[in-house]
Amino acid sequence: MQKYIGEILLIITAIIWGSGFVSSAISLEYYTPYQILAGRFLIGAVILSIVFHKKLKKVNKSTLMKGTLLGIILYLGFALQTVGLQYTTPSKNAFLTSVNVVIVPFIGLFLYKRKIDMFELIGAVLAIIGIAVLSLKFSSEINIGDLLTLCCAIGFAFHIFYTSKFVKNEDPVALTIVQMIVAGIVGCVVVLFRGESSFSLETEGIMNLLYLGVFSTTIAFLMQTVAQKYTSETKAAIILSTESFWGMAFSIVILSEVMTFKMTIGAILILFAIIISETKFGFLKKKSMEEII
Repeated sequence: MQKYIGEILLIITAIIWGSGFVSSAISLEYYTPYQILAGRFLIGAVILSIVFHKKLKKVNKSTLMKGTLLGIILYLGFALQTVGLQYTTPSKNAFLTSVNVVIVPFIGLFLYKRKIDMFELIGAVLAIIGIAVLSLKFSSEINIGDLLTLCCAIGFAFHIFYTSKFVKNEDPVALTIVQMIVAGIVGCVVVLFRGESSFSLETEGIMNLLYLGVFSTTIAFLMQTVAQKYTSETKAAIILSTESFWGMAFSIVILSEVMTFKMTIGAILILFAIIISETKFGFLKKKSMEEII
């Protein structure tokens, strides 16, 4: 039962992240990308610290070190994605970011000699193909923005992998609080270093930044960390990759974007990716056994 709770939480996380595309686009009209990063992580740090203040007393050296590492990786991933977006197209940025789903199992293989689950690997590759069909406008050009975005994907892959590794022995909530605080501090330092101290107080800008901070950051990352205690890192990466599908869905509903045949094929491939990694075709084996009997 806990396994399914974890996977349900990851699906909800992906849905929230997908809805965040609209708020991000609106927020960029009022704030710089680095102000948004600092703002969303600070909001997350404050809310989590207030709601789970008792957990702060239980933060030990191990949780502090692991949370700090996750916080730094998390900020770097978002920063590289943001900078990369300035030099490449949004579709390429979204696709290359999602490459983390294939990188995750290989981190385990090369660093910790973990065997790769072939069904999860097939699911990861299918998810990548689905996202490519869903969002990518094909172009042979490779620029600095593409390389930065690929680095961002590596960063997110390490974040997913080490989250799964760390939550096995650490309190997920305490771990989330520490990483939010660290990412918020790094974000503020970057904003001050860049001299971006002027902050818009327009209602629309603040409301969308609050949405990103409360839902896309606080709630989503808390659910992701808790969920990864009950599922493998590769499966988590595959489920989280559906963010692009949900982003498309919200664009169709909220921004009246037209659903194309290409989008439908991409969505079906992503769905198959989840079915393969989740079931490992167990239902076919069960059917075959019943036929034999």
